[in-house]
Amino acid sequence: MPAAVKNKIAGFMNSLIELARDDPRRVIHSLKVGIALSFVSVFYYYQPLYDDFGVSAMWAVMTVVVVSEFSVGATLGKGLNRGMATLLAGALGIGAHHVANQFGHAGEPFVIGFFVFMLAAVTTFVRFIPGVKARYDYGLLIFILTFSFVSVSGYRDDEILDVAQKRVSTIMIGASVCVIVSIALFPVWAGEDLHYLIALNLEKLGNFLEGFGDEYFQDQESKTEDLASTLQDTPVSVRAKIKEPGTKMSRECGRALKEMSTAIKAMCQPCASDVHIEASKAAAKGLNSLLKSGIWEGIDLLQVTPVATVASLLIDVVNCTEKIADAVAELASKAEFKRLSDGAPSPEKLVRRGHVAITVEESNMNNRASDE
Repeated sequence: MPAAVKNKIAGFMNSLIELARDDPRRVIHSLKVGIALSFVSVFYYYQPLYDDFGVSAMWAVMTVVVVSEFSVGATLGKGLNRGMATLLAGALGIGAHHVANQFGHAGEPFVIGFFVFMLAAVTTFVRFIPGVKARYDYGLLIFILTFSFVSVSGYRDDEILDVAQKRVSTIMIGASVCVIVSIALFPVWAGEDLHYLIALNLEKLGNFLEGFGDEYFQDQESKTEDLASTLQDTPVSVRAKIKEPGTKMSRECGRALKEMSTAIKAMCQPCASDVHIEASKAAAKGLNSLLKSGIWEGIDLLQVTPVATVASLLIDVVNCTEKIADAVAELASKAEFKRLSDGAPSPEKLVRRGHVAITVEESNMNNRASDE
């Protein structure tokens, strides 16, 4: 038992170390949450502040716990959701309490109960709307909680306005602390992660396409069993004719995508992607003409279906690569990407961003290795 427990603890610690090593920003985020919580706790420990807010100071602590997110944008969005929902629900709760007072002490609980039922039911139903659920689900949840708390507590507490004011104030303080700490201390911007993830995905797709043509159209004797099974019904003469254009299309599309990945990482204008795209389009045009020729005469259709399907898909890949190139060119224009000669950041100086560790220098080395 002691050895088993020791091994489990060691494995758990190793997983934590690996998690921190994979993205050090996770450690920084954890420290930022601790700092924010320590700061808002002063409202509870410091007597003059506690005299002003009382137990309502705990709402600031709860706000920090639930609002703190990894990126600045997510923290700001959640803070705004909570702040706006609290303000609106607090105002409606005070209004509901004022209306309920008009029905006397006997009728007040029934009126408040009706308001709570209607608002909770309607708001819960609204949460099922996909667009609302994706962006405002947390805010609607806080809206229901705050309205119910303010309106119901007003039945036993005559100082309902003071209760609402203290809760709104402490929540605003907690949300503000989260946003300030998130921005001031090593901010994490989701746009940066998106930027480098797009580049990494383009590079992965480029590596796949660059190697696919050689792997698929190579001699059957050297193929793996899975790939060989797709061509073992296909006549050698047909394979020989479509091998060169098919391989070239796949290789040139892969190189174009890797060139665009390099441009996005370095935030510079793509240089050679157009050359690779034109080469792939020329190969696609030749392959398309070949498919419409008489190479299928006298051959069973079932025998050539797999390779014809792959050839057709490669033509579609060329068209999609051209559309991606147009989108990257539009991005480069709107984001004012520079040319390397105009002072754009050198690809070799790119730093690790999150879990994206592949640099443009390594990408270019991979391109040269594949050419050799």
